[in-house]
Amino acid sequence: MPTIAAITSPLAPALTLTADYKSSSTWLIDLATKNNYLIGVDDFKSGQTKMKSVLVDFLVGGGIKPTLIVRYNHLGNNNGMNLSAPQTFRSKEISKSNMVDDIVSSNVILYGPGEHPDHVVVIKYVPYVGDSKRAMDENTSKIFMGGKNTIVLHNTCEDSLLTTPIVLDLDKFHSFHSVATILTYLTKAPLVPPGTPVVNALAKQRAMLENIMRACVGLAPKNNMILEYK
Repeated sequence: MPTIAAITSPLAPALTLTADYKSSSTWLIDLATKNNYLIGVDDFKSGQTKMKSVLVDFLVGGGIKPTLIVRYNHLGNNNGMNLSAPQTFRSKEISKSNMVDDIVSSNVILYGPGEHPDHVVVIKYVPYVGDSKRAMDENTSKIFMGGKNTIVLHNTCEDSLLTTPIVLDLDKFHSFHSVATILTYLTKAPLVPPGTPVVNALAKQRAMLENIMRACVGLAPKNNMILEYK
């Protein structure tokens, strides 16, 4: 297993990332902590998925109820070939679906107990397109008087060019805990230590990241209340 080989390598302190779909296993987290290895993600979100999380957060926050979320992707790189295997695709499908979970569960006015949008993810391997992943999204929401609102997006995502800068910057975080929860803003299925709450909403992840950076330079966190002006 590549992840184990990387963590136990003599070069482990210089290595900074594992992106294995099984990296949430407790024993693997323990191994990374023991070897001072930064284990950061189950799956990056750098293009289409980040757009999806922003859109769903925007709709739900505005009182608009998403009822249908369909994601279609085709790509031709090694990632696309691996995802053509059913068991690997299932991991990707779960991580993409997790993106809307806490956004939906946090709004009990729009969604009753056990209620959630119809959410479908399709990924196809098309060698010709190479690394230029094509992503087509359809988002249908329920609005006033039984009406429906549909937003359709088309995105050409250069996956490697979007994720490589993130990987190069990871070495700066070795002073943090081996389970790099600071990277939740960049991941589809955030990896956290046991007992730590998982947050998928992008705005909350961004606020967390900003406040940690403020703490590093001795500034107080922001909460956007600005009570003194109310």
